[in-house]
Amino acid sequence: MKIPKLFDLTGRVAIVTGGSVGLGRQMAEGLAEAGANVVLCARKKERCEQAAGALKKLGVKTLALACDVKNPADVQDLVDATVSHFGRIDILVNNAGTSWGAPIEEMRLEQWNKVIETNLTGTFLCCQAVGKIMTAQKVGKIINIASTAGLRGSPPDFQALGYHASKGGVIALTKDLARKWAMHNVHVNAIAPGWFPTHMSEVLIERNRENILRGIPLGRLGGEYDLKGAAVFLASDASDFITGHVLVVDGGQTA
Repeated sequence: MKIPKLFDLTGRVAIVTGGSVGLGRQMAEGLAEAGANVVLCARKKERCEQAAGALKKLGVKTLALACDVKNPADVQDLVDATVSHFGRIDILVNNAGTSWGAPIEEMRLEQWNKVIETNLTGTFLCCQAVGKIMTAQKVGKIINIASTAGLRGSPPDFQALGYHASKGGVIALTKDLARKWAMHNVHVNAIAPGWFPTHMSEVLIERNRENILRGIPLGRLGGEYDLKGAAVFLASDASDFITGHVLVVDGGQTA
């Protein structure tokens, strides 16, 4: 198979959670540019509708849905609507996430629970619901969005214990699901982004920009296209012999 065909996603159906803005929007755009039809979901449907309208201009079909990934009923509705509309699900990008910055000694249980339930439990619920479709199809690509925060600890200046714990859990979940579902030809991988300016990270980045950049060998933050290729690679036939892998996209920070 030649290279253009290996990366071609024409006609495939992708769900991107948290796909209306930020990194989710970037990856959704990359998948659409490669030919995939894209289902965007987030808690705010209006943002998804705006993003879906923009992606339609690339010549693909889109669907915008409201979904709180912490809610099993919402997740099942997302899956049912996608299958009803497109007939199948080929790609799932679990991108919906949140964080909470607070010293460990002061973090309230409800803050911890919100992060764990969104980042880890939400990823589990989406994998579970979509996995039932993919294992029956005997084909599928799941991409869980982890973080370099799930690979190591951070200095005392950065207080986000729940985020670190949740992303470490996403990595472990990815590896275990990859072992379990390989027999069904369902590939489960993760992307671990480093520092990217997003709504969730922009304040922290601005407060610590010099220190952050000092720790990145390539000397810059992640940009507006730096996750596109990673997402398309893991969603495409080009990664058919890769499962259980964590693709780090961090400018060399964890090297």
